[in-house]
Amino acid sequence: MAMMQGSNKPKKEGKPMGGPPVEMMTPEVLAPPTGMEGRESDVSESMQVLVRTMQIQIPYPHDMNDALLKAHLTAIQFAKDNNMLEQYVQHDRDTMQPLLDRTKNMIDKTGNKELALVMIFERTGCFFQMCLDAKIQPGKRTFTFPFKKVLDAATRLGQFDLTEEELLDKWWRPRYAGYGEAVGVEFNISDMDENGKVTVTLAD
Repeated sequence: MAMMQGSNKPKKEGKPMGGPPVEMMTPEVLAPPTGMEGRESDVSESMQVLVRTMQIQIPYPHDMNDALLKAHLTAIQFAKDNNMLEQYVQHDRDTMQPLLDRTKNMIDKTGNKELALVMIFERTGCFFQMCLDAKIQPGKRTFTFPFKKVLDAATRLGQFDLTEEELLDKWWRPRYAGYGEAVGVEFNISDMDENGKVTVTLAD
């Protein structure tokens, strides 16, 4: 009996060997636009600012969020010195209220509480420009609390007398707990672990 050559298994229709399904073989899918078309000058200037920032190594290596962290620290220190931290947190909540109302409306319409995390974390430059290593998982966001490097250097100079724990407990945690309340969800916000990581999850 002659041996049968090849396989009797039917080939998957619409999916050529070694390639994606035929319906995905379009220029838009295979080579999608960057979204920066027409903004080449903006990208160039932004990259120059990034390089100028990160090349600063003295008195400490700067990250791209350096100025944002210092601005927050300056405002928080002022609020602390004037016994206004609670008012400062409430002011932040009031300022964010229009955006929080929009997020709550989206959640109410869809029933999807994950949108609370999406809109408050990765959709918001105020977060991802400050916390550079956020890890995104369903119902969960984990990131390094970002102040240590800048805070340590500035404290040595006598600019601030804040601690990371104080920043988390008196400023960051009440702000984000308030955001959750405003959009109709509850956030579980962890303490910092031994690596400075904070985890935020949606409460059941």
